Amino acid sequence: MRMPDARRLKQRLHDAFNRHDLDEVIQCHSQDAVLVTPAGVAEGHEQIASYYEDLFRGFPDMCMTVWHTILCADPAVTEWLLTGTHTGPFLLPGGQVLEATGRQVALSGTSTCSVGNDKIISHRIYLDQLELYTQLGGRLVFDEQPSPGERRAED
Repeated sequence: MRMPDARRLKQRLHDAFNRHDLDEVIQCHSQDAVLVTPAGVAEGHEQIASYYEDLFRGFPDMCMTVWHTILCADPAVTEWLLTGTHTGPFLLPGGQVLEATGRQVALSGTSTCSVGNDKIISHRIYLDQLELYTQLGGRLVFDEQPSPGERRAED
């Protein structure tokens, strides 16, 4: 794919994302596309649609502001900011559902897209999942605490 075509495809994806146009988001991907996120891997249109449906349900006003797009031969790289309000149920890794908190989130990240035959064939999203959960009111909790005097790994 020529770089101007890849740029148009990335712009089409971002515009569809901001409209929450799930059909258009899916049409930007090949039938066997792979989406890799901190929450897991989605393969094919059905699983990719499920990922975006969950995101849009949990954050109905989610919006992506693109800061920078770098188009190399492959992959295309985009830096962005996601903003939204958590007003719906949001599926967490492991199957737990986080009910609406009403909290606003602002999360920066990067994504890479490999393109073939005018479609995205591989889409990788990099973001700080802990930052997202912290903004939603979550806390980092360890299953076990070391006993007093017990040596920790970094000692």
